[in-house]
Amino acid sequence: MHDEELHPTIKEFKQFINEHPKLIEEVRRNGRGWQEYYEKWSLLDHDDPFWDDYKESSRSDRKKPEIFGKVLEMTENIDAEKVQKQIKQLNHSISALQEMLGQFQRKQNSNPFGNPNNPFNWKRD
Repeated sequence: MHDEELHPTIKEFKQFINEHPKLIEEVRRNGRGWQEYYEKWSLLDHDDPFWDDYKESSRSDRKKPEIFGKVLEMTENIDAEKVQKQIKQLNHSISALQEMLGQFQRKQNSNPFGNPNNPFNWKRD
């Protein structure tokens, strides 16, 4: 059925749905169907607060700036010297670990009996 064949109120409802994309997500999530929302749409005013949560800028979208503001606030309280000191300590720890692994690998490669986990890999003099 094409849009030209639809009843004018159905066309209006389709337009309303396009302006409220979160409504589509809600119907898919709860599986209720469109009849319930069509009836509410026909009874309620188009600008009724009930529909606010289904508009493009729903509550979850409004929370994003709040979260960003909190992140900015947290970064203002960070002591750059402490962070730099912790990074240096972490870098030193990583270097020490790399050096230990290197020594272990060199020691394993210099083993005269080869790889002890492989019994067929014995070296002879």
